[in-house]
Amino acid sequence: MNVFDFDNTLYHGESAVDLALYMIKTNKRIIKYLPSIFINLIKYKLCMVEKKKMVIAINDFLKNALRDKEELFSAVEGFWQKNNCKLDKNMLKKIKKDDVIITAGPDFLINGIRELLNTENIICSRIDDDKMKVKYLNFGSNKVRRFKAVYRNTPIKRFYTDSFNDKALMDISDEVYIVKKGRLKRIK
Repeated sequence: MNVFDFDNTLYHGESAVDLALYMIKTNKRIIKYLPSIFINLIKYKLCMVEKKKMVIAINDFLKNALRDKEELFSAVEGFWQKNNCKLDKNMLKKIKKDDVIITAGPDFLINGIRELLNTENIICSRIDDDKMKVKYLNFGSNKVRRFKAVYRNTPIKRFYTDSFNDKALMDISDEVYIVKKGRLKRIK
């Protein structure tokens, strides 16, 4: 089985950040959250983000920046109509029906393009869209926890990611490939 990260691996960019930027045109309250979004993105890139603080920041954004879940779902639909061109076609071709996509990205965002991803095996962060609150943050070691809960001891032949935030998944994979703008570099 092969496993694929999503952001900066199958999608060129950070999809949740891109969604927030997309939503600004219809919801100016989001502008207030941009500094926090970018600070957390930098911490993420430097592998310095703490799960608890990330959950607090996401919950704050969901509850205070967004009007309701209808606004969110409508934005996701429009976002993917505009941004599905940022999906890496060559990387998507590597995905087989039995492969897994595992991402910290929220379920409501990934579900908007599920039919384009070549697999139904997708593990992502879960958001309670009625309460606008994180139910499960699929980040760092939580990715391994969820993978093992779903697939038990199924070995990972190849793992594709852009980030050392996925070290826990790297450790349980036979081969690891770092993806940078569609280029692959085997590191394990």
